Amino acid sequence: MMSIPRSHVSVDVDVACDGDFPAPEFVEVWVGRAVNAARDDDCLSEVSVRIVEKDEIRALNRDYRQRDYVTNVLSFPAGTIEGLPAEEAQALGDVVVCAAVVAAEAADQGKSVEDHWAHMLVHGTLHLIGFNHETDAEAEVMEALEIGILGANGIANPYQ
Repeated sequence: MMSIPRSHVSVDVDVACDGDFPAPEFVEVWVGRAVNAARDDDCLSEVSVRIVEKDEIRALNRDYRQRDYVTNVLSFPAGTIEGLPAEEAQALGDVVVCAAVVAAEAADQGKSVEDHWAHMLVHGTLHLIGFNHETDAEAEVMEALEIGILGANGIANPYQ
């Protein structure tokens, strides 16, 4: 695991699929960038990222969101642990990404796979922190933050 300075993000990457997916260091960096951009504290944070096949993400989407289809990324926030000592890392939750869907979407949208992975990792991590896109106003805030994080690191607006 690699730590990202400032908010001290520890990222655990679990690969449960075959095919192409980014190196754990890539995942760690983008999760760290999202946390650093969305939080202005110096707390220790932990995030787990699982890279999966279509059947696993479909089952998770069906079982936890009642949506029986394959999707690109799911987030499962951990919630606040009351009484957690300040020196202990706060688990933000789990991000699950389907490698095959990310690759197919990148090809369909004419984006590099690497750029689309960065977007999905940022998007999923922001959900762990509490950002959503259920309403137009929420979507506007979340998308602006995503665009800013990606743009600051040389990636074009993913929503254009």
